[in-house]
Amino acid sequence: MLVTRSNVRLLVEFKMKMQDIFEMSDLGIMNYFIGMEIYQCRSGIFISQRKYVVDILKKFKLESCKEVATLLAQNEKSSKNDGEKLEEPSAYRSLVGNLLYLTATRPDLMFLAGLLSRFMSSPSNVHMRVAKRVLKYVRGTTNLDIWYLKTREVKLDGYADSDWAGSVYDMKNTFGYVFTIGSGVIYWNSRKQEVVAQSTAEVEYISLVVAANQGIWLRKLLADLGQEQNSPTELYCDNKSAIAIAQNPVQHGRTKHINVKFHSIREVEKNSLVKLHYCSTDVQLADIMTKVLPKSRLEFLRLKLGMSKANLKEEC
Repeated sequence: MLVTRSNVRLLVEFKMKMQDIFEMSDLGIMNYFIGMEIYQCRSGIFISQRKYVVDILKKFKLESCKEVATLLAQNEKSSKNDGEKLEEPSAYRSLVGNLLYLTATRPDLMFLAGLLSRFMSSPSNVHMRVAKRVLKYVRGTTNLDIWYLKTREVKLDGYADSDWAGSVYDMKNTFGYVFTIGSGVIYWNSRKQEVVAQSTAEVEYISLVVAANQGIWLRKLLADLGQEQNSPTELYCDNKSAIAIAQNPVQHGRTKHINVKFHSIREVEKNSLVKLHYCSTDVQLADIMTKVLPKSRLEFLRLKLGMSKANLKEEC
């Protein structure tokens, strides 16, 4: 994913050292790995799971199903008590497991895959219907790949976002974050928060803290790869109040109830590891990790994340 001359040199040196210690066979340039297809060319790298998608559709007999443009109907929410419980939940669990593995190259599926995994213990026919709708969406977007353009500068940027009381069962929130380098997203996640927040500012603040921790880990990983980040990692949020809480060391009454561990972001920014920035909701990339989106918004964010219908002959 980091297509630079220094990285190529480091990988070659690492390979030579490994060959001195272990008996190894050189299989050439990687093009397929644990279900992921990799195509490398001068312009960059494509990563996809097209064959895996085809196998999933055949497994659940949906290879000829009608395609849908969105993952879920707008304003539709799922709860533990929806519908009648499935007599044989194994098929549902298998489907959700396949979707979770597919998120390795499909960040647009991360929110729904995480949502459906919450009902693994006792799925219903409604949950199964939603899961199959996701597969119908996948069938219509089989040719989507993540496209990493070749770049000279390796700069890590992050986006953090959260919904507000999105879970109708326990009123907890779903937060998500994405990190990009150059043209494509390299790290993404969507999770339900462990606490019930009392305001949108608190929700966004907690998501910023979690994203900042992941950003620090990625900075260390990049440093090990010879791509040390000399400037703070810019972390974008669409809530000004959350940024103000993070940047103000004074303990206001409205923040006393927030767990002490969440205030670590202040030290992180003070040490110039992370720099917080405000961004409008329109350009918040992590929005795709926290809620169901309409078609136009979904397509826009997919493109911003580096997902596109690859035409290898034209691109390379």
